[in-house]
Amino acid sequence: MKIHLTALFSVLFLSVGLGENPAEKPNIIVVLADDMGWGDCATYGHKVIQSPNIDKLASQGVKFTQGYSGSGVCSPSRSAILTGRTPYRNGVWRHLSGVHKAHLRASEITYPELLKENGYQTCHVGKWHLLSRQQFGNDEYPQPGEQGGYDYWMTTHNNAEPSHKNPDNFIRNGVEVGELEGYSAPLVADEAIMWMKEHRDPAKPFALSVWFHEPHKPIATDKKFSDLYPDETPKKSRYYGNITQLDYALGQIMKTLDDEGIADNTMIIFSSDNGPLIGEGGEVGGLRGHKRADFEGGIRVPFIVRWPGKIKAGSVSDVPVIGTDIFSTALDILDIDEPSDRTIDGVSLLPIFNGETLERKVPLFWRTHVSGADERIALRDGDWKIVSNDVMTEFYLFDIQKDMYEKNDLSTEMPEKLEEMKALLVKTWEGISQEGPNEWWESQKEKLREGAKLSY
Repeated sequence: MKIHLTALFSVLFLSVGLGENPAEKPNIIVVLADDMGWGDCATYGHKVIQSPNIDKLASQGVKFTQGYSGSGVCSPSRSAILTGRTPYRNGVWRHLSGVHKAHLRASEITYPELLKENGYQTCHVGKWHLLSRQQFGNDEYPQPGEQGGYDYWMTTHNNAEPSHKNPDNFIRNGVEVGELEGYSAPLVADEAIMWMKEHRDPAKPFALSVWFHEPHKPIATDKKFSDLYPDETPKKSRYYGNITQLDYALGQIMKTLDDEGIADNTMIIFSSDNGPLIGEGGEVGGLRGHKRADFEGGIRVPFIVRWPGKIKAGSVSDVPVIGTDIFSTALDILDIDEPSDRTIDGVSLLPIFNGETLERKVPLFWRTHVSGADERIALRDGDWKIVSNDVMTEFYLFDIQKDMYEKNDLSTEMPEKLEEMKALLVKTWEGISQEGPNEWWESQKEKLREGAKLSY
């Protein structure tokens, strides 16, 4: 499958490579918001929210208008970023709250692990959410250091608790931190900044994951940020201010890169784990659906990459990209071979940075194993997207390049295309399922084939 740059947007990139000195390996920072919608910042069209640092990041790099999370909920999409593999292949197929046996399997290989083997220092700060609550902080299960390949980490299991204000549930390198005074995103940024200034070796490159809690509920916003929105309702001023709080924290990290003189040799990727939870104030920018749905509102998210000297500032691309691509991109930058003993669903984004065609062996695929939503399964192949319910008895078909708002279901108008996409959907899901929990797949296989009305 080939995806081409289109003429809808201005896309100008510089040639990507490590330059004349291959020893200058770039630092790689992945910044992830939590439940931030595609329309939740100014650069993606919000008319009220102030997000100067996200906007600045986009003005200095490339803004993808068709960026996707790996899932409509958080745990799976995070596992996809680390492993380059569609959730369910890697063991994290659902939201991990309370007690659940799903977790990021010890056999999975993460990009920080591979970068660490190639001389990188690694650090993770913020949310983790790749273990159940009982497994997190329990030495019987692999923690972020073992699971993710991080030298240094300070994380929470899931949300900042009791809220974004004065959280008391962080664990640093296996030791409980206790209550911290302040608000979550600035606190997380402060930890990342402290690590960059005091713990990293300036002679070595680093990979840093900064996974903010904002704007996931329970929301708490510093008054100096909510006061920026005096004309809004209390709920909206709190939510809008929460995005600005996150934006401020991002800005502190960007400032540190400048102060340390390492901004020019650092690639920053900014995105979100899924779409917004409607009712808290989040915006999907007119898209259909929201968090937990596999319509665009649940999975299309902000996706910005800055890499000075490698990506032309102010570029905009409508090439579809997804969280799994971060894994392959990090490896490709360093010319590290992808693991050959497993399916890697992501692809490197370097061809896009060079203005070349992007090719995918595996179509973009989503399956959200949580909530009672009817729109739980989706696949995108080129311009076409198919959406279905959990047992594949109802289908929607969209030309998503022309109909990003998914208003025009073509399933009855184009039956041949529908059958083609149904077959590809089932084939892709079967391939993914065979690498996941086999007992679940065996119980669902015949039901799936019957629902999709496939003869094989």
